[in-house]
Amino acid sequence: MLCGIDEAGRGCCAGPLVVAGVVLKNEILGLKDSKKLSESKREELSKIIKQNALYKVVFCSNKLIDDKGLSYCLNYAIKTIKEHFSECEILMDGNCSFGVDGVKTLIKADTKIPEVSAASILAKVSRDNFMYTIAKEFKHYGFEKHKGYVTPQHVEMIKKYGLSPIHRKSYKIKNLNRTLF
Repeated sequence: MLCGIDEAGRGCCAGPLVVAGVVLKNEILGLKDSKKLSESKREELSKIIKQNALYKVVFCSNKLIDDKGLSYCLNYAIKTIKEHFSECEILMDGNCSFGVDGVKTLIKADTKIPEVSAASILAKVSRDNFMYTIAKEFKHYGFEKHKGYVTPQHVEMIKKYGLSPIHRKSYKIKNLNRTLF
């Protein structure tokens, strides 16, 4: 069996990193890289994946990212998923296994391998849903729109309101010419 792994939120300046691992039990039509699907299609496929797969989703908080770094968080999440699916071959999207032995990598695996496409979708939907929830608490930042990625609107809100508790203080934003602390 193959477990596909992908992540969402690596390039964000706010919110968690989310890494998903998926083992498909049944074929699912329409799987693609999550970035190539509409939000409604991702939501629909996420439900289908959960009904037709074994999966593990790992969240690494902005605080853990600030304290330990993204590479540590990716290593931790991949190890967690690998241990959960210990009997499976593991394939990670990209060209780096972040120091986890026994993990194969493939660039653009999320466009080529259904298990990795499914992981891409679960990671993205899980993270987006977290950001929608947190947006209700931190209304000024517009997290429901940009999901914590750096946009001109997001940078303006940081300048105006400062950092929220879910911002990654270690993230450097060029427009602010400093890290977020």
